[in-house]
Amino acid sequence: MGILELLFIAVGLSMDAFAVSICKGLAAQKLCWKHYLIIGAWFGGFQALMPTIGYFLGSTFEQYITAFDHWIAFALLAFIGGNMLREGCSKDEEKRDASFGCRTMVVLAVATSIDALAVGITFALLPDVNMVEAAILIGITTCILSAAGLKIGNIFGVKYKRRAQIAGGVILIVMGLKILLEHLGVIHF
Repeated sequence: MGILELLFIAVGLSMDAFAVSICKGLAAQKLCWKHYLIIGAWFGGFQALMPTIGYFLGSTFEQYITAFDHWIAFALLAFIGGNMLREGCSKDEEKRDASFGCRTMVVLAVATSIDALAVGITFALLPDVNMVEAAILIGITTCILSAAGLKIGNIFGVKYKRRAQIAGGVILIVMGLKILLEHLGVIHF
């Protein structure tokens, strides 16, 4: 898997954290540099950690699932992407919470990175994924986009939250479809 593909996956995975960061920015009255560091470290750290855990889980059970790994990768990415699309199209408003405390941030970081765990399992099933490179790229991308989301939310409000979730969902579905079609020999990159 090339760096460009990893970057697309990193952006797609970071959209949940970006959307939550927008909400955090909207709820916060005044932001300081430590808020950007907190949100970037929590979200970026968990987004790097979870695919690593998923990778080790997938590697452990790889021998049992290699015959249909491409279908698993497609299903996981399509499911995650579909959920992001559903959330992005939903009219429900999320509760605004301005807290940057440890308890709040760990819950948000875990909630926004569960999909990264599933992607890590997918990475274990693909032959050419450098997991260290992938985890670092996902973590850094999420860190940067989360900090940007915090600022955007503080300035513009929730105008871009839904669009971010929809874009992330589409990216993950397309990447899952690409993996499936490549394995089936329909396309070659």
